[in-house]
Amino acid sequence: MDTSKLPKIRDEERESEFGYVHGVSGPVVTATAMAGAAMYELVRVGHSELVGEIIRLEGDMATIQVYEETSGVSVGDPVLRTGKPLSVELGPGIMGSIFDGIQRPLKDINDLTQSIYIPRGVNIGALNRDLKWEFTPGQSLRTGSHITGGDIYGTVFENSLIKHKLMLPPRSRGTVTYVAPPGNYDVNDVVLELEFEGLKEKFTMIQVWPVRQIRPVTEKLPANHPLLTGQRVLDALFPCVQGGTTAIPGAFGCGKTVISQSLSKYSNSDVIIYVGCGERGNEMSEVLRDFPELTMEVDGKVESIMKRTALVANTSNMPVAAREASIYTGITLSEYFRDMGYNVSMMADSTSRWAEALREISGRLAEMPADSGYPAYLGARLASFYERAGRVKCLGNPEREGSVSIVGAVRQVFWGLDKKLAQRKHFPSVNWLISYSKYTRALDEYYDKHFPEFVPLRTKAKEILQEEEDLAEIVQLVGKASLAETDKITLEVAKLLKDDFLQQNGYTPYDRFCPFYKTVGILSNTIAFYDLARHAVETTAQSDNKITWSMIREHMGEILYRLSSMKFKVHACSAPLSIIQTL
Repeated sequence: MDTSKLPKIRDEERESEFGYVHGVSGPVVTATAMAGAAMYELVRVGHSELVGEIIRLEGDMATIQVYEETSGVSVGDPVLRTGKPLSVELGPGIMGSIFDGIQRPLKDINDLTQSIYIPRGVNIGALNRDLKWEFTPGQSLRTGSHITGGDIYGTVFENSLIKHKLMLPPRSRGTVTYVAPPGNYDVNDVVLELEFEGLKEKFTMIQVWPVRQIRPVTEKLPANHPLLTGQRVLDALFPCVQGGTTAIPGAFGCGKTVISQSLSKYSNSDVIIYVGCGERGNEMSEVLRDFPELTMEVDGKVESIMKRTALVANTSNMPVAAREASIYTGITLSEYFRDMGYNVSMMADSTSRWAEALREISGRLAEMPADSGYPAYLGARLASFYERAGRVKCLGNPEREGSVSIVGAVRQVFWGLDKKLAQRKHFPSVNWLISYSKYTRALDEYYDKHFPEFVPLRTKAKEILQEEEDLAEIVQLVGKASLAETDKITLEVAKLLKDDFLQQNGYTPYDRFCPFYKTVGILSNTIAFYDLARHAVETTAQSDNKITWSMIREHMGEILYRLSSMKFKVHACSAPLSIIQTL
């Protein structure tokens, strides 16, 4: 394959001073004659111009982590400094794209090279330069208007789900001297010109932003709105907030991918950024194959899920250094859409493999290992990533709010998947005994306002499930018949909760998504049955006409059937409870 036709680094950048390769150790390269270089500066290594980033400086020696395969790089090869940090391009065309860890468009590279591998040193712009976009300037924007960083000066129709809002870069400001009329433009066309203190600055639809730098906001807001997934067990028992962090660990075949896909398809997020960080190649290829085929219904129209999704694919057979870049690329893309006022969910699958990459590079740098061989700065790196989640008031006008929710490995919400539940074909296989959410208090105000009866129902449901776990051992020893009548009710209602409330079929049209009002309705009816049945048994316990669980089950078979089949109905709340009052 002839790689000479591939676009290379611009010629004028070749005139900067060169350094020279001093040593190569896997993805870590040391270079000399690098005086004047900066930390995290982007460099091109060797004659193939491999992308790398400076991670340590000592005198005129620089240590570089290279994001591509370093075989063939030899001592004395040139190292070209770019004078820029590792950055991503932000603009129309991100949605529906598939990037690698350093935002190279995989589809464009494939079309250009006709190769199943990414050629070394390939240098293609992340966004398509030939595509025309329909630009509409802001209604209040005129020549002479004053605008500042974060202000929305125009919109672009990206697709039927995403209205792309063009924002002034955060550090820019000035008086408008030119604004492009409505029309079709490519991303390199000038659509805005500002003057500030006698200097004129031109703006295209593209912003370039360093990935390690947090995009500024006006202020952080408390996260108090739930991230609804459509999965009853998650929405009811272990809720996450928009702007929160959650983890979905689990063994093979437990359904992590199905939960991730249901988050992508049905959650109340506007934008999904899916980062495959060190995932197995066949798992990532499955995501790349399945996601474009997934659809969602919006206002009665079937839309492709890719219209609101961007994928960052960085598999385990790619260089380990690029795992870190893919995490930062993903969170920077998420912040960009958050600044437009959208609620973004970022799936980081998985950050633990990023930590393993840090451990490998730390070992090559001969740094002192900490716990389990991980570097001592692992906590700081994880914190610098996870602090970028949250709900914020965005910079600039008009006023807007946005959020970034991260599904990764460090979390305030833990959705623990259980192999035993998966083997019993209980999906989603979320174990209600080991999972938890630290956002329940934060959401109390939302529930009190919209679903005031929900919090006590959730507490009672958790108590029933816990009691059932405590009784399971006794049942194994002495059998069900010797239990008290109230305990029998607890066991049966817990079975109802487990089999008909917590269990959900993600492949059926009636049960793949459960709106929250329906979740509350099912829970309300089940708990009402439990309370009334217990009340009937307890109040007649001392009388001659005792009511037992077997009598209730015999006389109320139809009600039990209706309780167990509520999930098949559109409106679960309509299940008549008047019959239960006969208890």
